[in-house]
Amino acid sequence: MTDSDDALLPLDAVRPPASSKDTKGAPAPAPERPVARVAVDSPLPHLDRPFDYLVPDSMHETAGPGVRVRVRFAGKLVDGFLLERADESDHDGRLMPLERVVSPERVLTPEIAGLARAVADRYAGTLTDVLRLAVPPRHAKAESEEPAKQDLPPAEPSQTESAWNAYPTGPSFLGALRDGRAPRAVWSALPGARGWAGATAEAVRATLDGGRGAVVVVPDGKDVALADGEFARVLGPGRHVALTADLGPAERYRRWLKVLRGQVRAVVGTRAAMFAPVADLGLVAIWDDGDDLHAERLAPYPHAREVLGLRAHRTGAAMLIGGYARTAEATQLVASGWARPIVAARTMIRGLGPRVRPAGEDAELAKDQAARQARLPSLAWRALRHGLDSGPVLVQVPRRGYLPALACRHCRTPARCALPPTRPPTRRTAVPPDPHAGTAFPMPEAPAEAGHLCHGPLALRGGHAAPYCRWCGRVDADWRCSSCGSPRLRAVVTGARRTAEELGRAFPSVPVRTSGRDGVLATVPATRALVVATPGAEPVAEGGYAAAVLLDGWALLGRADLRAGEEAVRRWMNAAALLRPAAELVVLGDAALPAVQALLRWDPVTHAERELGERAELGFPPAVRMATLTGVASAVRQMLDEVRLPPDAEVLGPVPVDEAGQERAMIRVRRSGGAALAAALKGASGVRAARKTPDVVKVSVDPLDLI
Repeated sequence: MTDSDDALLPLDAVRPPASSKDTKGAPAPAPERPVARVAVDSPLPHLDRPFDYLVPDSMHETAGPGVRVRVRFAGKLVDGFLLERADESDHDGRLMPLERVVSPERVLTPEIAGLARAVADRYAGTLTDVLRLAVPPRHAKAESEEPAKQDLPPAEPSQTESAWNAYPTGPSFLGALRDGRAPRAVWSALPGARGWAGATAEAVRATLDGGRGAVVVVPDGKDVALADGEFARVLGPGRHVALTADLGPAERYRRWLKVLRGQVRAVVGTRAAMFAPVADLGLVAIWDDGDDLHAERLAPYPHAREVLGLRAHRTGAAMLIGGYARTAEATQLVASGWARPIVAARTMIRGLGPRVRPAGEDAELAKDQAARQARLPSLAWRALRHGLDSGPVLVQVPRRGYLPALACRHCRTPARCALPPTRPPTRRTAVPPDPHAGTAFPMPEAPAEAGHLCHGPLALRGGHAAPYCRWCGRVDADWRCSSCGSPRLRAVVTGARRTAEELGRAFPSVPVRTSGRDGVLATVPATRALVVATPGAEPVAEGGYAAAVLLDGWALLGRADLRAGEEAVRRWMNAAALLRPAAELVVLGDAALPAVQALLRWDPVTHAERELGERAELGFPPAVRMATLTGVASAVRQMLDEVRLPPDAEVLGPVPVDEAGQERAMIRVRRSGGAALAAALKGASGVRAARKTPDVVKVSVDPLDLI
């Protein structure tokens, strides 16, 4: 420990042993277990450890493990969680007393504290960062309210056939949950808008019947609302809570307290619910684990699937990973024997699935030679017209907005902003020293030379709007092509709003509804309508959609992303599952591509197994463990030079990234070396923090966006 570290420790941790004079006004210690081990709210990785404090006699009853406390740390009052009480401390000096107990509510259970430590170690993060994700901020009014007494009647037995009977191994999975065992399964759900929510609710009920609790994590609020309704129907009212960020701090904390206090034992929610303090956990489940909403945006960037897997392993709970498609990570769990597949028979899949037709088939090309190049070939138009005769029709568009990318109509050069930056770069002028004063006076910085332009991509917000820059936000009404001088523009990519506008003109008597970033529709009625939605925002239609068209398949498959094919299959199958059985589905994509073939055969398992095999051959996750270091070029290179990597580690890069001056390096190890890699990166981050290095290097373990 260096002298510079002393300022970061509790003040008395660096003092000599107390004399009788020093202890004259010290508080009397608690009669039992007077030492409190506290996780202090500090973001510094080299201080990621508990610190010992004295429990005063006045706080003996309230300072229990798991409560929020205030302590003095490095001369400041900071928050913390009391992890445990002990009889003795390893510290030789006098301990600082706890300043106060914020609340006697024990909000951090031993199980969640251990899970948070494991997640921090798994992702090279700190315990404090994980606890910020696991325990919601305190709301004093909600905490002081008296818990409502609930006299719930016994849950009524289900009067309908179980949805799990459609799967050969489904009934045995439910039976294992009722018996208190811990089955682990990867579930390929049958098509059907509400089928997954009802089946998940049945699994939760079987767990509750076995005397244990359950946690279910879904991607977004729309899925929470759907699952909430099914849980209320299957479990009965008052037997579960739904946790989302839209509830507001008071209501969310109120519901979270109901779980903590054992009033309910079933939770459904978005990714924050993965840390819900359910007692005697028997089942953790995640729906659509390939959705990027399951990846936390805050450090240490954990993924809900991995956190729930850790939790199931630590508590001996069952785990269910469900989805219409399957990810390579879930396939890896099946291949390793950790989980078992739950898949329906092919005859059942064919009976419930849609009729998928790719554009550009030989028969269609004979009728329409432009079918392969057209954005909406005649096959798609026929599917829309016939579908509108019997109900709503879904149109999935990969890009939001109106025209998000433009080019010169004459020479096809991408349209770029020709305006100067909003804040141009500056340079310092050479100033000779003043001969009278003998000193040099600083002079104002002069604007840099002309020629610096924004060069951001241009887009259109509407049919009569002038092009604007997506980087600087300014309108460039006088744009001319830098190559040929033409002022005319053409669309390179068509967004959802422009597609809705074109379809509204083609079907003037049909209402057009849009669902996307500007507003997500949860449901639509069974009446005829055109529903234009971006991936993930497709509303559920009462009775299912009569037809669907999946536009611009090239936009999904052509992305520079390791998961492009997997993501395309997931988005297409999620949309296709909303259709009625045997409804027509047109996909704008080449039928020879593996992703399109997976949709045609409704066979996500084979596609996922092929994807896993290709990644194993190339050395990409989940076949290996990988971490990325992102930051200023000099900082990334310095950290690479100093970190003590495992012997088998391979370093790729660093290479420049999109941000100016930023670089990223990738470090690859075998799956068995993941813990050693995370520990090495955390140690290197701690050394940089102790040195107070100004440039931050972002460490991300197994990130989604590798390419």
